[in-house]
Amino acid sequence: MRCAAVVVNWNGGEDNLACIGSLYAQGSDLGLVVLVDNGSTDGSCELVEAHFPQVRVLRNGANLGFGAGSNLGLDVALAAGAETVLFVNNDATLPPGTLRALLDALGRLPQAGLVGPRVLYADDPRRLWSAGGAVTWRQNLTRLVGHGQSDGPAWRVTREVDFLAGCVLLARAETLREVGAFDAELFAYNEDVDLALRARAAGHGSWLVGEASALHAPSSSTGGGYSARRKYMMGVNSVWLLRRWGRARHWLSFLVFDVASLPLVALLEATRGRARSVLAKALGIWDGLRGRHVTAERLAPGASRLW
Repeated sequence: MRCAAVVVNWNGGEDNLACIGSLYAQGSDLGLVVLVDNGSTDGSCELVEAHFPQVRVLRNGANLGFGAGSNLGLDVALAAGAETVLFVNNDATLPPGTLRALLDALGRLPQAGLVGPRVLYADDPRRLWSAGGAVTWRQNLTRLVGHGQSDGPAWRVTREVDFLAGCVLLARAETLREVGAFDAELFAYNEDVDLALRARAAGHGSWLVGEASALHAPSSSTGGGYSARRKYMMGVNSVWLLRRWGRARHWLSFLVFDVASLPLVALLEATRGRARSVLAKALGIWDGLRGRHVTAERLAPGASRLW
């Protein structure tokens, strides 16, 4: 299968070099690499071009978000004849052999439209960041399976999951042509869940390939896992995911387990200096209910008192 990789960058600095270097270390399984730059100002595009002149670089004049950026790279990959497309966050790296394991899985799983590896913490590869994801309709609507647990043989299995984290995701081109690419209006977060739900509705499952692995430094571009901006985006996009896929019982579950718990969570996180992030999530939920989407302007420093 002809494979192309798409990497979206926003001021990713030298993370891009480690990521792209690990892609080329996959050998002949990978052809084209497309770097989509969302208006970076840190010189990261020039850094990539200096080290990897063979990379196709697309420059956007502004931060369009992960979904829109990925879709632009996807268009280039499909035009080049890619049969599979590997989406990779620039804060992720792939050990040698990861892509071959994913391609082999697609070859033996005709029912799979999307596959991904188990994802380990880059700073502690003994711990899992994700072994696929589950849609729970509770806090944040989803959870990462195995999150924070010790890696081991129990996770190195191949099985169907509700969704795969978009940080390392291999998709069949035919699946994307049928169900569409990422929803650009989601900007960042939950766009991978939405894609998986659309693929499943069309008969294309998401499969964890547990014998394959990737290393990830999560949320590096948004200030960390509990940053105010990240929690705001999660709040907004949780509502939009419910708008598109939720039934009455799912809305009720979200309101009980997520919204109603926010005051208690705020008190708890205040002791850790993170109450601002809880307020940002509440603001995101409110904005989502009012029909607002995440935009780069909304995330700009000073656009809210919370960041």
